[in-house]
Amino acid sequence: MAHHSEKVLIITYYWPPAGGAGVQRWVKFSKYLKNNGYQPVVLTVKPEKASYALTDATFDREVTGVEVHRTDTFEPFQAYKKLLGKKEIPYAGFANETEPGWLEKVSRFVRGNFFIPDARRGWNRYALPMARQLIKKYGIRNLVTTSPPHSTQLTGLKLKAEFRLNWIADLRDPWTDIYYYPLMYHTLWARNRDKKWEQRVLQNADKVVVVSDAIKNLYLAKAGTGTEGKFHVIPNGFDEADFIGAQPKKNRVFTITYTGTIAENYHIETFLEVLGEFSPEKFRLRFVGRVAEKYKILAGRSGWGDNVLFIPHVRHGRAVEYMVSSDLLLLAIPDVPDNEGILTGKLFEYLASGVPILGVGPVNGDAAGIVRNCNAGQMFDYGDAAGMKSFLSEKFHEFDTGNTKPREPRCRQFSREALTSQIARLFK
Repeated sequence: MAHHSEKVLIITYYWPPAGGAGVQRWVKFSKYLKNNGYQPVVLTVKPEKASYALTDATFDREVTGVEVHRTDTFEPFQAYKKLLGKKEIPYAGFANETEPGWLEKVSRFVRGNFFIPDARRGWNRYALPMARQLIKKYGIRNLVTTSPPHSTQLTGLKLKAEFRLNWIADLRDPWTDIYYYPLMYHTLWARNRDKKWEQRVLQNADKVVVVSDAIKNLYLAKAGTGTEGKFHVIPNGFDEADFIGAQPKKNRVFTITYTGTIAENYHIETFLEVLGEFSPEKFRLRFVGRVAEKYKILAGRSGWGDNVLFIPHVRHGRAVEYMVSSDLLLLAIPDVPDNEGILTGKLFEYLASGVPILGVGPVNGDAAGIVRNCNAGQMFDYGDAAGMKSFLSEKFHEFDTGNTKPREPRCRQFSREALTSQIARLFK
């Protein structure tokens, strides 16, 4: 056990007021690290200089008492927005952009070839001197770098070379295997340079933390033999504290909810068709977050019209209220290569709500395994109309006859508190 004042340096680009699942991961770890005898010192970017896709100021309350240092950054996104007249930062790798125009293609080419590994690498020149200062000031022994943006890992690489540190690289997503990588029009030189950075990080970090087994396998293949021991799978999870006050309410109609983004490649067409076969006066479908236009149109066509609600991105606490007051939760995983490893943060929140889950995605992926092992519902292939239909009928019948199971969190090993103690074990 570390003595009370042992400080850990956490370098993360995303921190409140940024929103989204990546932010929550280290906000929650920081919150519970104190119970494990460590004090987080967070190094991040000034919000007015940052490029965030989503914001959620309410996470600030979670980390009162955590020491946070913010630096400047220099990023091309501001120019990108002016150039394309865009109001928002593309997020999740252009998931929200339609077929690119030539200007779009040029900007992707620039991003893919002039900003390796990514367009936020301009932060490093500000983050590095501040990190050095903090390491010296506190005699830091444990360093965490979390990404994306993967450029943050290059700061870890430099610091590891300069100081005696136990360096933990937390990689929340694949790097050169991310499914939208081909959209960046990398030249061969750029691609090789990126792969080299990736490999150096994997080889030099003392420990590599990933969120799923499938992502571990992608990285392991690059890290080379004998590195197996440094990999640790610590998934995202749910914070039981978020669910304490949230009261489920009895719905008059069977209510299905999806929270988060639905991009073009989430392929919920079959699911919507199946829904269209049920009588709309007994059902309601709610999307909380951003939904691709084509699904808005399809949902409207299903004859459900007024029974489909589109609610824009809400703060996290509100999203939790929508989850617990549902009769079924829809989980969708994008139909992309290597999607077996995608474990969205919302999966764990869904588990915490105790509401049954209907998943659409790879039936042999990591998410499907968790849904099955936690006895929380079922995952169906994108086109499995018959399977979805019988599952929906069964759940509706339970609802209709008042025969639903009591709602309690499933799989408590995914609570943020339990996961934080796993993280703490990696510190020296």
